[in-house]
Amino acid sequence: MESQVGRAPRAPRPLEIRAGLEQAYPDVYTRPVLEALSALAPFNDDRREVMAARTRLRLERYREGRRIAFLPADATIAGSSLRVADARDGRFRGGDIPHDLRRQWIQGTGPAAKPNAPTESSIRNVAYALLSGADGWMFDGEDALGQVSTMSLDNQRNLKLAFARDPLFDKVAEQVASEMNAWSQAFLGRRIVEDWRRQLDFTTRIFRARGLHLDDRHVRERDGAGFSASIVDVVLYVVHNHERLRTEGRSVVLYLPKIQTAEEAALWNDLLSALESQLGLPAGAIKVYVLVEQVEASFQLMEIRAALGLHFVGFNTGRWDYINSVADALGWDRGFVNPNIDAIPMTYGYMRGYEDRVRRAVNTPDQDGGFALWQGGMEPNIPVGSAAGVAAGMKRAVGGAEREEREGASGKWVAHWKMVHIVRPVWERAGRDNQLGRAFPRLTYTQADADALFLLEPAPRTVRGARDLLSVALQYGNAFGQGMQAAALKPADFFGNDDVLYLMEDMATGEIRLSILWEWLHKGAALTESDAATGVTAGDRFDARLFERLLTEELEKLRRASHRDVHDPSKTTTLPIAAEIVKAYVGEELKAPWYIDLLNLNLDNHDLGTARERIRRYLDGYRADGRRITENLDFALAANKTTE
Repeated sequence: MESQVGRAPRAPRPLEIRAGLEQAYPDVYTRPVLEALSALAPFNDDRREVMAARTRLRLERYREGRRIAFLPADATIAGSSLRVADARDGRFRGGDIPHDLRRQWIQGTGPAAKPNAPTESSIRNVAYALLSGADGWMFDGEDALGQVSTMSLDNQRNLKLAFARDPLFDKVAEQVASEMNAWSQAFLGRRIVEDWRRQLDFTTRIFRARGLHLDDRHVRERDGAGFSASIVDVVLYVVHNHERLRTEGRSVVLYLPKIQTAEEAALWNDLLSALESQLGLPAGAIKVYVLVEQVEASFQLMEIRAALGLHFVGFNTGRWDYINSVADALGWDRGFVNPNIDAIPMTYGYMRGYEDRVRRAVNTPDQDGGFALWQGGMEPNIPVGSAAGVAAGMKRAVGGAEREEREGASGKWVAHWKMVHIVRPVWERAGRDNQLGRAFPRLTYTQADADALFLLEPAPRTVRGARDLLSVALQYGNAFGQGMQAAALKPADFFGNDDVLYLMEDMATGEIRLSILWEWLHKGAALTESDAATGVTAGDRFDARLFERLLTEELEKLRRASHRDVHDPSKTTTLPIAAEIVKAYVGEELKAPWYIDLLNLNLDNHDLGTARERIRRYLDGYRADGRRITENLDFALAANKTTE
């Protein structure tokens, strides 16, 4: 295939790696990895330019009060030779759906490592995943993977060991299978792992890289500039595992997060094509799903699909990140105010329009008549709690899966291995491997279509809702600082109430909760119900006084909580920093683009004074000229150690 994008190859570039890591992780930073990183390093310039343009456009829309719009039909997709009209009409070559992706009823998600744990304990995550019975498992390098210390490297090491069936992994897998069967016998009345060795081969292996907006913590450019976490992640995963995966007849599959535009998709296509060339792989050997987490992507779905060409296999829809992106896109619009977070399911207003556009996009044929997959969103419930609480939670989970299957999804995500055998029967009963080519109307690009992507509907906005937003956001920031970027959380008022289940939450949790709180505060949201405890009357505005009171009260509840819900050592270290970030983000007049930026700046930092200085530096810089601080401020470099 002729390239549909056109960045010329450039000379390799030396990079720097943090002191001691090449010695501590020689199995991760191998020579082929270092060579591939160097070869792809020039793309970091393109990535930086595209991200700077994204931030400039965001600020322009804020200043001008301008909504996102569809691309002109006669335009060319930036970074490619593709015309928008051709992309929309399917006049492009798309990717084929390989055999091991044609039935993905349930994909589990979670990292392949645990924070601050030895390999034998950490690699248990991979065993649970591959023994779960999920059709695919997305091993997360992004929203659910803690970035403290060297966890991202442990993630890659564990995957390499597990896929190679290292004796250590087999030993752990046998133990984990026994534990899983003990649970399933008690909960389901049957074993779920009959032959653990055979079961390990069932699940399709998938990896989610970090987004283009993030810098890596351990690799940087020689001049000290940050280096793309996306490049690092795909190089480490693909270089280490492509040969074994392909020898075993498996596909090399990635999830790509946080893509906003077709231009960004075109950059990803160039990166993947360059990596295939570096490794001698056929064009399109690396397959990708795109997470539709940004509302702007819903304006360019066919363009994104076309820009990724032979690599593209499908879209994924979900709630948290997407809701955050809608709130962010209309941060300037005082008339746009979201309700309580639990009042925004996939059937709500703008979410309904989003899901409909995705299913129509994947079922538009390309020039060869090919379609793409639609993987439904996350099921965050965990079957742990009282009998009544678990029964209600599982009923909701099954109901959500049934709705997505009816609407045309070929499968969905679950956030915990225990949910696989609870939700998967929905697709087993339907009996279809997938819903490729199901008939839906072609996409249109009218003003009414654009308006539907920002449609608000009446729903509650309450003090109870604000408390829940604050409590979970504080807990999430605290968990992140402790190295748990995925954590089972619930509002503090429900600690000890086993009828209310913990939900698996990741980075998107914090993003959306702070985004809605910012929206309520800076737009003076009218509350829809009275609240006796705070003296709020229906119709009162959510103001700074109420926000500060609720923040103080919810923080105090966490300080008094048991070690089970809030680890005692965190109460004087990372919890105060999490509270400082919440206060600064929500209180800042100009909405910060990413909550994760403020968390990343304080990874491995437990000093509140240092945290305050870094938070202020970031917000001052963004307010002054739109600059984000994304590099690792604690990067320690061994003298003259580079990838040359």
